[in-house]
Amino acid sequence: MAIREPIFSHARIEKNGLLMLVLVLLTISIGGIVEIVPLFTIETTIERVQGVRPYTPLEQIGRNIYVREGCYTCHSQQIRPFRDEVERYGHYSLAAESLYDHPFQWGSKRTGPDLARVGGKYSNEWHVVHMSDPRAVVPESIMPPYAFLAARAVSQSDIADHLRALRAVGVPYSDEMIANAQADLRAQADPDADTGDLQKRYPKAMVANFDGNPQRLTEMDALIAYMQMLGTLVDFSAHGLEDLKQ
Repeated sequence: MAIREPIFSHARIEKNGLLMLVLVLLTISIGGIVEIVPLFTIETTIERVQGVRPYTPLEQIGRNIYVREGCYTCHSQQIRPFRDEVERYGHYSLAAESLYDHPFQWGSKRTGPDLARVGGKYSNEWHVVHMSDPRAVVPESIMPPYAFLAARAVSQSDIADHLRALRAVGVPYSDEMIANAQADLRAQADPDADTGDLQKRYPKAMVANFDGNPQRLTEMDALIAYMQMLGTLVDFSAHGLEDLKQ
């Protein structure tokens, strides 16, 4: 007496292309539902970290310039959780630090060093010289000069609209932040300005005459303001997060 194969035996499935296709689609569908549906029940998959805030108007313009000039093609902003990485650059990067980045600048290509924690590492004067003539401070550098940034005035008229657009994609700029965007933009680059309200809206915002020229608000001001902020917002000791080397 011949023994019949079960309908879902491997032999029967492998011989029947249509049955295999149906079962594969069913398996993928179930797996997709199990992975995707739970995501609709939570607000975000990124753990919130105290200290992370939206960019100031000046920092945001600096970030736009950073992206426009292609800085991301040679510099990543992602420190990986390996000993050699944290020994050189500092605490490994957290997803929350890029929460308000559109697009984020993590990357993997490093012709130059990673910049995730460059904020406060060098003075504003060093950055001006480095941008103007990279080999004046790093003789082996192959970075092109960006001296022209010091001659370009920052466009201020559309900054409020820019913040509104970012709010539309999830960056929590308040009505107060948008209404004071131009004033905050100018105040951050003026050490003599009253910056109390700016600091309330954007904690830890560095206020300085970044490019050394108090007569104009330039793209050099904006780019340095952005770079001086990188990696400075999160107090890792307060979160119980320690470098791997510790």
